[in-house]
This record gives sequence, structure tokens and C-alpha cells, in this order.
Amino acid sequence: MEVIFSESAKAEARHAASHYEDEVEGLGKTFLAYVEGSIDEIERFPLASRVIGKDFRRFLVPRFPYGIIYRVSQDMIFIAAIMHLKRRPFYWKEE
Repeated sequence: MEVIFSESAKAEARHAASHYEDEVEGLGKTFLAYVEGSIDEIERFPLASRVIGKDFRRFLVPRFPYGIIYRVSQDMIFIAAIMHLKRRPFYWKEE
């Protein structure tokens, strides 16, 4: 199944990784590794995550306060956001 990222999801991941890297050397890379592992898990079990909207699901990234918001179609997984869980809910729907 093809995985496609919104531009804002890519930017969110880069921003978060940069922030973590500024805090502790290597933590940004660790964050990205957990995000990649989470996406692998989503690819294996795309319908296993909690439904949070009409067509969207949320996968919680282990060890970090982030969720991956995605939508599944027949042959594609669309990553809409990689969001910090303390941000206002559903902000990503406005983008």
C-alpha cells in the first residue's frame, strides 16, 4: 500500500525532530525512528487504529506525545498530520 504525506505532516515531523534534537543530541533521530516504526505498523494494520473522524484514524507514537492522523483508501494511506497531542484537537482539518 502506498503511503502519501501531506506537506504539513512532513513539516511537523521535521519541526518536532529539530526541537527534540535541540533538547538532547540524538533524540530527534530517535523521534523520527519511532515515527517510521509507527508508519510501518500502520501499513501492516491500517484499520487497527482508533477512528477519530468520519474517515480518519489516529495512531499513537510510542514514547512521544504525538499521534499520526491518517486516512485509508483501497490502495493508499494518506498521512494528514503528525501532531503533538497537546495541541488543540482537529487543527489539522483546517489545513
